[in-house]
Amino acid sequence: MVTSTHEASHRIFQDRPELLTPVFGLLGIPMSGKATAVVLSPDVTEIQPLERRVDSVLRVEPSDGDNFLLAIETQGRRDPRKATSWPYYVTYLQEKFTLPVLLLVTCTDRATARWATGPFTCEVRGWTTHSTHPLVLSPDNVPVITDQRTAARNPALATFSAITHSRNPEATATLEALAGALRTTDSETAQYFGGLLEIGLGDTPARQTWRKLMGFTNYFPGRGTLLEETYLEGEAKGEARGEAKAILRFLEGRGISVPDDARNRITSCTDLDVLNRWLDRTPHAECVHDLFAEDPEEQAGGA
Repeated sequence: MVTSTHEASHRIFQDRPELLTPVFGLLGIPMSGKATAVVLSPDVTEIQPLERRVDSVLRVEPSDGDNFLLAIETQGRRDPRKATSWPYYVTYLQEKFTLPVLLLVTCTDRATARWATGPFTCEVRGWTTHSTHPLVLSPDNVPVITDQRTAARNPALATFSAITHSRNPEATATLEALAGALRTTDSETAQYFGGLLEIGLGDTPARQTWRKLMGFTNYFPGRGTLLEETYLEGEAKGEARGEAKAILRFLEGRGISVPDDARNRITSCTDLDVLNRWLDRTPHAECVHDLFAEDPEEQAGGA
């Protein structure tokens, strides 16, 4: 089951490529201060119905070297199937894109992290055909950031640190430092990291601490953050007009353009089931028309 912590732990790399340089520094791998990252499809399926998906795949373009792919997996526990699926991801991506591949695994549990370092080998009678060596981020090598100035200099790393150390006794101190840092930054940055961290803290006690410390506009609908609960319960109150406003607000918060015809379609809909279905699709939509795709009941929701 994909948890909210799982999603946030790899999503942050897609949205905030500035995290790559300090993370590679933690892993002892040189990386230029200026590097761009392009999100690629995580689908490595060849033949249906067998489905294989990497959590995130980035094409990293350093300013001082050759491009490479970064496949990111978030692992909450040991999974014997990864001994074969991880090597498959690496070889498939290298073949498809003709670029070298690094596999990065993020863990919040030390025992899982020790297992995830591998190596994962294919061996026959003492002969190794191939060997996969993941890079691993865990509480063992991700710093605990409890200084507000440090958090303000790199809110992406501070947020990732807070997720990684969410079960650490010092979790409250990391959250207080990040909360103070975000209060000094621009509202869009604060809204993004505030919402992402609440998701990433999952069902830990630290999530309740974070809710008490901060309240931000939710950039990640459907995840039960405090602002979403307040907005949907207090303003929408189950009415179609409120649901439509929530959909538009979340789309705009993600930077998705909403043409007039789509806006009218959403605001004129009176069917709450249809509106809720569209709302559930907003986290995954690449454009506004993804909300309406393959929706046989969409006409029932019109004016």
